[in-house]
Amino acid sequence: MSIDQLFPALLECFGIILCGYVAGRANIITSSQAKGLGNFVSKFALPALLFKNMVLLDFANVIWSFLYSILIAKVAVFVIVCVLTLLVASPESRLSKAGLFSIFATQSNDFALGYPIVEALYKDTYPEYLQYIYLVAPVSLMILNPIGFAFCEIQKWREHRGQQHNKLKIVGVVVLQVLKNPIVFMVVIGIASHFILRQKIPVFMAQFVDGLANSFGGSALFYLGLSMVGQLRKLTKSTFVSLILLITAKLLVMPLICRNMVELLDKGNSSVNHTSLSNYAFLYGVFPTAPSVAIYAAQYNMELEIVTSGMVISTFVSAPIMYVSAWLLTIPLMDSKRLATALQSVSFDISIVSLIAVVWTVTVLLLSKKFKRLPHMFTMNLLVAQFLVCVGMILWNFIIKQDNFISQILSFILLYSSLYSTYLWTGLIALSLVLVNKDDELKVQPAVFMIAGWGIPAFIVGILLIAGEKMPDNIDSAFFYGKHQIISTAVVLSCSILLAGASLMGLSRGRQDPGYQALDRTSITGTTEDLRTQNSQDSQTSPEAAQEDINVNRESCACELARGVNCCSVQPMPDMIVSTNLHETPTTQSGQCVSHCVSPSCILAQEEQLLQSSDRQLARHVLLCLLLIVGLFANLSSCLWWLFNQEPGRLYVELQFFCAIINYAQGFFSFGIFGMDKHLIILPFKKRLASLWQNRDKAEEPDTAVPEEIRMTCTQFVRYHQEQCVRDIVRERRCGEKSLSGVFWGSDLVGWLVRVGLAHDRGEAVLYGEQLMQGGLLQHITDEFGFRDENLHYRFTKHGRTGAGLRV
Repeated sequence: MSIDQLFPALLECFGIILCGYVAGRANIITSSQAKGLGNFVSKFALPALLFKNMVLLDFANVIWSFLYSILIAKVAVFVIVCVLTLLVASPESRLSKAGLFSIFATQSNDFALGYPIVEALYKDTYPEYLQYIYLVAPVSLMILNPIGFAFCEIQKWREHRGQQHNKLKIVGVVVLQVLKNPIVFMVVIGIASHFILRQKIPVFMAQFVDGLANSFGGSALFYLGLSMVGQLRKLTKSTFVSLILLITAKLLVMPLICRNMVELLDKGNSSVNHTSLSNYAFLYGVFPTAPSVAIYAAQYNMELEIVTSGMVISTFVSAPIMYVSAWLLTIPLMDSKRLATALQSVSFDISIVSLIAVVWTVTVLLLSKKFKRLPHMFTMNLLVAQFLVCVGMILWNFIIKQDNFISQILSFILLYSSLYSTYLWTGLIALSLVLVNKDDELKVQPAVFMIAGWGIPAFIVGILLIAGEKMPDNIDSAFFYGKHQIISTAVVLSCSILLAGASLMGLSRGRQDPGYQALDRTSITGTTEDLRTQNSQDSQTSPEAAQEDINVNRESCACELARGVNCCSVQPMPDMIVSTNLHETPTTQSGQCVSHCVSPSCILAQEEQLLQSSDRQLARHVLLCLLLIVGLFANLSSCLWWLFNQEPGRLYVELQFFCAIINYAQGFFSFGIFGMDKHLIILPFKKRLASLWQNRDKAEEPDTAVPEEIRMTCTQFVRYHQEQCVRDIVRERRCGEKSLSGVFWGSDLVGWLVRVGLAHDRGEAVLYGEQLMQGGLLQHITDEFGFRDENLHYRFTKHGRTGAGLRV
C-alpha cells in the first residue's frame, strides 16, 4: 500500500467535487444544466469506461474468494439494515424505507471516487486490485438492488390500491429497472466482447473509447459536487436519527464486516497477500454512497430528504476515515509503545487544527451576540470546553515527555476535566432543547446547567486523583490512571448518552415549535401582527380603514420627507414600461415603501431583522448532539472493550484512533454547524464581492446601457407576466406606522417563475430575478440585498433604471 499517494489523490478528488459544488452554489451552472452533464457522465462516459475495462480484464488473476467475501458482506449489511428498518419504521412507509435504506448502505461510489483512491494506493504494489472495482459493483447491483426495488414497488402498490397491480408486473418493473442501469448493461456487453474480441479493443475504436472513458473521472466528480447543492436544506428534525444511523452503517459497520468476511473466507488462499486483501476490503467498505441512490429515491418519490442528505454527508465524512484507516493499516506490528506514540501524535496534530476551528466558531457566536440567548449560551460553554480540551492535549504532548510529576498532574486535570465536560454538555444541551421547547422558556436557572457542566467533571477528576493509581511509563492520557480512569470515563459517557438520548426522544415526540427554526410563513404573519399592534393602534384591514390610512399617509409621507426619511409613497405601482404594456390594468398599491427605507418604524425591515436574529437553530443543535452522541458511543465501546478484553487487537486499535479523532476534532463539528454564520459571514462576503465586481465594471465602462438580453427579459415580463405575477404573489402589508406596501418574498417570486414556466428550476429562477433587478424592475425594500431565494421582501418599482424606463 502506497500511503504517500493517498493524500494527493484525496485532494484531487475532493478538490474537483468542491469546484462542482461552488459552481452550483454560485449558480454558475444551474440544476437543469447540471442534468445535461449528468446524462453525459452516466450514458456516455461511464459505459465507455466499463466497456474498455471489461474487455481488457484478465480473469486469470481474479481472486474469486475475495469477491465472494465482499458480496456476502454486502448481503449481510443489506439484511441487517432491511430487518431493523422493518422493525422500527412506521407501517405507512416501512417497505420503501427498508428498500432504499438497504441500497444506501450497500451501493458505493466505486467508479467516480473509489477507483482514483484504489489506483493511488495499489497501482504500484497490487495493480490487479483495480479490476475488482468493475466486478463488485455490477454483482451487487444485479443481486441486491432488485430486492430494494421490489420493496419500493410493493410500497407504491399499497399507496395506490385502486390501480391494478400483480406480482408479474412488479417483477417486470424490477427487472426493467436493473436492465436500464448502464452499469449492468455495459458490463454484460463488455464481458461478451471480452471473449469475442479476445481481450483486445480493435484499433479503429480504441481511441474513441479511450476519449470517452478518460473524460469520466473529472466530469463525474464535478457532477457529484453539482448534485450536492441544496441537499442539506431538505433535512428536517425527524430525519436526523435515521440519517446518523445510516451513515454509521455505511461508513463504520460496512467496512468492518467486509474486512472480517475476507479474514474469515479467504484464509485458505495462501498464494496471495491475505493481510493486504483484508485491508483493501476495509477501505472498499468506506467508499461513500453512490449518487445513483438519490436518483432511485427521486424516481419513487420516497425518502428523498434522507437519501440525498446522507449522500452528501457520507461523501465528505469518508475522506478522513479513509486517510486515517489507510495510514493505520500500514503499521506492521502491534507494538504498544509505537501505537501509543502514533496515537499521541495524531491527537496532537488534530488538536492544533481543531483549536483554530473552535476559536473561529467562538468569535462568530460573540460577534453575532447569539451567546446571550438559549440554547446558544450552553453551546458557548461546550465550545469553551472543546477549546480547553485542545489546549490540554497540546500541553500534554510536551509535558508528558518531561519527568515532572506536578506538571503532568496539572495537565491531566485540565485535559480530562474539560473532556468530561464536553461529554456532559452534549446531554445538557439536548435536555435544554426539550425544556425550552416544552415551556417556551427555560424555567431552570442556567446556573444549574453551568454547575453540572463544569462542577461534575471537576469532582470526578478530583476523586480519580485521590483514589486512582498512576500507571508507570504511560504516555497515553486515556490510561494515565489505569482501570479507575476507564471506569470513570465509562460512567460519565453512559450518563451523558442516556440523558441525551432520552432528551432527543422527548424532543421528537414533543410539540413542533416554529420559533426554534427559521420563522415560517405562519410565524412571520404573527410577528408582523405583533409589530403592527405595537406601532399602530389602527391595524384594521378593511377597505375603509385602508383608505383612511392612505389619506393619513399622504400627510405622514410629507412629514417623513421633510425629516429626510424617504420611507413611503402614495403613488400607485405602474408598470416599468407603461408604453409597452398592451393590457394595462394599473394595480394600485397604497403607500409603497421605496428605496432606502431607513425609517425605524418600517415594520417590514423589522420583520427581516427578526428573521435573522431570533432563530434558535434547533435543527443545528440537534445535529450537533447526534454527531457528538456517535462519538460518545465509540468512546464507551472502547472503554467496555478494554475492561472485558485487555488483549488489544487491530480492530481495538482502530477504535482507539477513531475515539482520539472524535475527542479532539469536536471543534470541526462545531465549526461546520455554527462557524459559517449566514448573516455575519456568508452574506456580507458575497455582498462585498459583488460590490467590488460592480465597481470594477463601472470603472471599465462608466456609462454602459442595460444589456440587450436584460432589456428584452424585462420587456417581456412587463408585457405578458407582470400583471398576473402581481395578482398571484404581491400582498399588501403594513410598512410604516401609517403606510401600506405591496411586497412579496423573493422565494415566492422564484416559485412563481418555476410554476408558470419562465424558469426550469429554482436556480434559473434566481438568475431571472437577478436580471429583473439589474433592469431596475424590482428591488429589495431597503436595497440591502440582491435578489435571493429567501424570505426577504421585494417590490416592483415604478420605473426602470433611468427613471422613465429601460435604456434602449
